[in-house]
Amino acid sequence: MFSFLILLGLVMVLAFWGVGIYNGLVTARNAFRNAFAQIDVQLQRRFDLIPNLVETAKGYIKHERETLEAVVSARGAAVSGLAAAKASPGDPAAMAGLAASQGQLDGALGRLLAVVEAYPDLKANQNMMQLTEELTSTENKVAFARQAYNDSVMAYNNKREVFPSSVLAGMFHFAAAALLAIPVDKLEMREAPKVQF
Repeated sequence: MFSFLILLGLVMVLAFWGVGIYNGLVTARNAFRNAFAQIDVQLQRRFDLIPNLVETAKGYIKHERETLEAVVSARGAAVSGLAAAKASPGDPAAMAGLAASQGQLDGALGRLLAVVEAYPDLKANQNMMQLTEELTSTENKVAFARQAYNDSVMAYNNKREVFPSSVLAGMFHFAAAALLAIPVDKLEMREAPKVQF
């Protein structure tokens, strides 16, 4: 009888230990999903600002129609990329698609802002200045949210890969989560801007 109680105690300890590991994996997965939700909020804000920016610029730069259309098209692709990523945060294909669509949008916005520089009246327009300021602020918030997401993904992936958690992670199909990284073809985004006088 005494050996049965010892065996029962060991089984209970192992069960609680397994439940603790499982709950830790679920908590880490929920943390990176929550961090992705913060990216979603900031990207939605960015997407909401872009039509106003385009409408403000439209009255001034009628000769730059293809630039404006490229921004609108890139915004549409970025919204679709975000929708796919929201459906499955951490999925490598979804994160790669989101990163690629954001890279396209960044390029189109960069071309638009370069065109704005050539139009002093548009550059001095109060609405354009406010929208550009809000867009810059939102870009910074996106960068911070992406860093928080990547940190959460790293913590989750570490937790699911170390032994003994890796055993339970495999049994319960805790898949690896993907970072939201800058696309390889957009390496210029990683470099600090060069200032020349």
